[in-house]
Amino acid sequence: MNLALIKTRTSIGIQAPLVAVEVHLSNGLPSFTIVGLPQTAVKESKDRVRSAIINSQFDFPSRKITVNLSPADLPKTGSGFDLPIAIGILVASGQISADKLDSHEFVGELALCGDLNKITGIIPIIVAAKRANQHLIIAKANSDEAQLTQYTKVYTASHLREVCAYLMHQQALCAIPYQPDCPRIDGPIDWSDIKGQHHAK
Repeated sequence: MNLALIKTRTSIGIQAPLVAVEVHLSNGLPSFTIVGLPQTAVKESKDRVRSAIINSQFDFPSRKITVNLSPADLPKTGSGFDLPIAIGILVASGQISADKLDSHEFVGELALCGDLNKITGIIPIIVAAKRANQHLIIAKANSDEAQLTQYTKVYTASHLREVCAYLMHQQALCAIPYQPDCPRIDGPIDWSDIKGQHHAK
């Protein structure tokens, strides 16, 4: 397979629109190009992704790599595109399976060693994935925020290797546990706790 399609999201305020990460490998001089209105942090992901793939014991393809972030007219900000781009390269180069891609979204920043780092604006992304009924893979460092959404299809990982092993059916990822709200205790109103406000009483 020379083409891979990975789903992710970008956080814009309280919205998190879907972004398709298309990765194509072709013959020619080795290069790595990202198109689709990428901002500075996204452009810089090329070096992070390359190092993370190599340090995760995978091969970085010596081919012409083109990454398209679609829709092209939507500004792409943040470092959360690292993980989906890396997964796309590994799928397109045939190093990992594409079986689970249709039902999964990926968001995460990669360290040079392959570790997954925390990103900002994760809650709108989780809420949007929940509305779309998609599984979402994020960094373990975002677990505390993810628990606030009470969405049980969020999975966390600490390293790129863990995500790849999950996609190849070699290991499971930790799911965010469901934590029910604290029970509400109804009781009689004690007006003596309210000072003043005689008309309201």
